Amino acid sequence: MEIMMQVVLLAIGFAMLVKGADWFVDGAAGIAEKFGIPQLVIGLTIVAMGTSAPEAAVSINAALKGNAAITIGNVVGSNILNILIILGITSVIVTVAVAKSTVKIEIPYMLLITLLLLCLGYTGQRITFLEGIVLWAAFLLYLAYLFQMAKKNKEEVEEKEKDQPVWKLLVFTVVGLFLIVLGSDVTVNAATAIAKFMGMSERFIGLTIVALGTSLPELFTSVSAAIKGKADIAIGNVVGSNIFNILFVVGTTALITPVIFEPAFLIDMVIAIASGLLLWLCVFKNKKLKRAGGVIMLISYAAYFVYLLR
Repeated sequence: MEIMMQVVLLAIGFAMLVKGADWFVDGAAGIAEKFGIPQLVIGLTIVAMGTSAPEAAVSINAALKGNAAITIGNVVGSNILNILIILGITSVIVTVAVAKSTVKIEIPYMLLITLLLLCLGYTGQRITFLEGIVLWAAFLLYLAYLFQMAKKNKEEVEEKEKDQPVWKLLVFTVVGLFLIVLGSDVTVNAATAIAKFMGMSERFIGLTIVALGTSLPELFTSVSAAIKGKADIAIGNVVGSNIFNILFVVGTTALITPVIFEPAFLIDMVIAIASGLLLWLCVFKNKKLKRAGGVIMLISYAAYFVYLLR
């Protein structure tokens, strides 16, 4: 009886994710059009930060409870999943167009701050308060860049008559995000219970179900956005989430308490940088992430997963 209840909860969780992603993308894209804001900016800010809410909540809550050691694993693991699994699956389903600024500025900036995190963490085996300030300074610089991009491109965005009032679009966005976050929580809990019932180990559950579970908001939002032709939101969501995870999540956690950087994270950080380079190489020439690139990403994650199971 208990297992049947978990199966029902799993179905409900997925339904919330699908509907929530649908409303969230429609609301965010509608707001962008209403105010003449480029969809890429919406994807890199509101959508990216919204779908990163689970990672931020887990890391900051852990820091407040004196357990900041999980922060690096949470953030780096999520960033690898975001690129290799989220964009991999999305581009296998539909070709994802990539903005020129994403190829020239946002992806290189993501790679730069990932390298920065590696240097800060590996040199002292921890991210200190002062290094948290450095990460926050880089985050404010990123927000300033987005503000300038929005200001510069506002006149270039085609004005469209929209029947939906702003308040309704805001409701769609907020309710959609709420359903995404709640749906991911319900899905992870139900899937974990089912996995335990089937005799799967805690380690296997943590490396698969829970890891992918915290990235479910990004997955459903990116796929939904790409299918709706809002490719800038899809790619911006992932790149923005990765930047937000490193600069805001790790930076804020470090301001609360030093963040432990275990030597074992070195390989994971290198994989995160390699994943970003792979993304950049796949989109550099044609400004598109095609099915072939997505397949390479999924195979790369499979290889990384095999390494984790050793």
